[in-house]
Amino acid sequence: MDEHMQAIILAVVERAPQWVRRDLEAKDIGVRARAEETLAAMITAALKGEMAQATRTAATTAD
Repeated sequence: MDEHMQAIILAVVERAPQWVRRDLEAKDIGVRARAEETLAAMITAALKGEMAQATRTAATTAD
């Protein structure tokens, strides 16, 4: 994993809502799974957004 991608993931984890942080520690499997899925979706959205921005930048500089 490159440093840029790691920085994106770290930024998402740092801004994770308190309920996600709390629920990641939950003993209830369903509660913990919901928090894990939410965090995974947040990371995926951030990475997709970064990829879309990189694609737009590449297309602009290619013209």
